[in-house]
Amino acid sequence: MSTMLRWLADEHFPMPAFTRLVDAGLDIRHVAIEQWGLSDTAVMQMAIDQQRIVITFDGDHGTLVFKDGYRPIGIVYFRIDDYLPETPAYILLDLLASNLVFIGYITVVEKEMIRQRVIPNT
Repeated sequence: MSTMLRWLADEHFPMPAFTRLVDAGLDIRHVAIEQWGLSDTAVMQMAIDQQRIVITFDGDHGTLVFKDGYRPIGIVYFRIDDYLPETPAYILLDLLASNLVFIGYITVVEKEMIRQRVIPNT
């Protein structure tokens, strides 16, 4: 299923993790490469327009969904501290291998747990 998913890493997603995901064969783009300095709303709109799942360390994307009505196909929000630059890639690859469903959810990745919340009207 991972080969069918399309991803958009926001500008704060570590470049070594992005490179690892590219090397793993994911269809992924990085905002820092595409258009550095985009606002959160512009990143969200880009993800919606391109039908990509947002990968982020920024909790503001959840606010855009639940308060402002943005409807991306999915968000993976990393809420982890003290990690090596490639760690988010390994976590995401493990989640993909577990067949977790990302479309239609905000997936919150914490050190000890994974939580998901449905994105309304996706």
